[in-house]
Amino acid sequence: MRLLELVHASRAVAATSGRRAKVERLAALLARLAPDEIAVAVGFLTGSPRQGRLGVGPAAVREAMAAAATPQPSLEILEVDRAFGRIAGLSGAGSTGERVRQLTETLSRATSEEQRFLAGLVLGEVRHGALEGLMAEAVARAGGLAPATVRRAVMLTGDLGGMARAALVEGEAGLAGLGIELFRPLQPMLAQTADDVGGALGRLGEAAFEAKLDGARVQIHKAGSDVRVFSRRLNDVTAAVPEIVEAVAALPAREAVFDGEVIALRPDGSPHPFQVTMRRFGRRLDVEGLRASLPLTPFLFDVLHLDGAALLDAPLAERWDALAGAAPPGLLVPRQVTGSVVAAEAFFAAALGFGHEGVMAKALDAPYEAGGRGFAWLKVKPAHTLDLVVLAAEWGHGRRRGWLSNLHLGARDEERGGFVMLGKTFKGMTDATLAWQTAELTKREIARDEWTIYVRPELVVEVAFNDVQASPHYPGGLALRFARVKRYRPDKSAEQADTLGAIRAIYRKATGQEPPPGP
Repeated sequence: MRLLELVHASRAVAATSGRRAKVERLAALLARLAPDEIAVAVGFLTGSPRQGRLGVGPAAVREAMAAAATPQPSLEILEVDRAFGRIAGLSGAGSTGERVRQLTETLSRATSEEQRFLAGLVLGEVRHGALEGLMAEAVARAGGLAPATVRRAVMLTGDLGGMARAALVEGEAGLAGLGIELFRPLQPMLAQTADDVGGALGRLGEAAFEAKLDGARVQIHKAGSDVRVFSRRLNDVTAAVPEIVEAVAALPAREAVFDGEVIALRPDGSPHPFQVTMRRFGRRLDVEGLRASLPLTPFLFDVLHLDGAALLDAPLAERWDALAGAAPPGLLVPRQVTGSVVAAEAFFAAALGFGHEGVMAKALDAPYEAGGRGFAWLKVKPAHTLDLVVLAAEWGHGRRRGWLSNLHLGARDEERGGFVMLGKTFKGMTDATLAWQTAELTKREIARDEWTIYVRPELVVEVAFNDVQASPHYPGGLALRFARVKRYRPDKSAEQADTLGAIRAIYRKATGQEPPPGP
């Protein structure tokens, strides 16, 4: 398929407001692809080429964009994929210049419309509403498959492009062959929020309450003595956590996939702050030095596969029994099963007193919904917090002059794609945070005016707030009151940020009224 045909489809999706119409346009394109083009096209349309980042920044893209566009389209999407593969594979002395040269060569064969699309793809700025959920629906439509079957295949594989190829080439049989595969991480199961433990019990009945650790979420795969550890974002972080590898390698299970949290503890066993734990996952690591000064402790809370048995569809109570039989108590998260509000509140108070974030309440009869954010898991914390995406930042004044200070905060719009702004905040930031976010946000700049830098929506920040109010000043019709930054969440991607629907639900519950219409 010609690249221009895909670009036109992308533009059409961007110009379409309804979810069903977006799905139909995407499905029509998918149905015309050759088998080898499917995974590539899905990656391009969702803004996630299979090579990931190419190591080319905005300045290099601007230099490459100086190439004269061709008036006649000729580029095929597989040609672009091969070019991206060559660029991503470059390293060593002179690689930066060679990346620019090769990108320039590719752009010189593109029309002006294709050039703009490719520049956005390289910089991570393809924003037209073709999110993973929409694409999964489009695959189901194009292949005549049940949407639930397709969504489950995405959850199991974590590979949207590979799933799409299997679905569109092999149909139901192709998806039936997709399951848990050791060392291929699954999307983690996510949680909704409950106001308090009483509310959690009211929804779940008798439930498992677990300490909500303020550490790093990990998924650990084991096959014999081979152990690999993956982050919440499915990155392989095995090399950074040798003590976790050793602890799991020593377990008797031959094969296993564990879900859990790792955290740095003080000598008295209380947790260090999240930012301290995340020092173990930096870009430049003295692993052995950090291991000695800041050891990590694993706490397992689920098992998804154990010695040949797939446990995703088993109820939590059964999965916990399997986990407790596979790992010693010292590796398990603190936990209590109860239907009593008094007992649950006591457990919640004890978790807070020990320095944990709060508790997780989990339905005992629920399966593991990889990638899902349902009500089978509920997080209970002392105050409202949301994980939002930074859309832009304004330069500070006075003491904050020279730093990007006032953040524009956005929630994920699960219906239309993209992000919806909910307000701004400059509160809760230390000088160190201001310096760090200024450096990180300027790396992600896509545009600016006199006061504001607009950025790729990639950085996730945890924001505390008092309540949600109606506001005509923001496109979602809602705004956060007294928002303040708690911390950045480098372990979360923008696709894992909280949704506009969740914020509308908070408003509805607090006021008893329907929120103003969204965008």
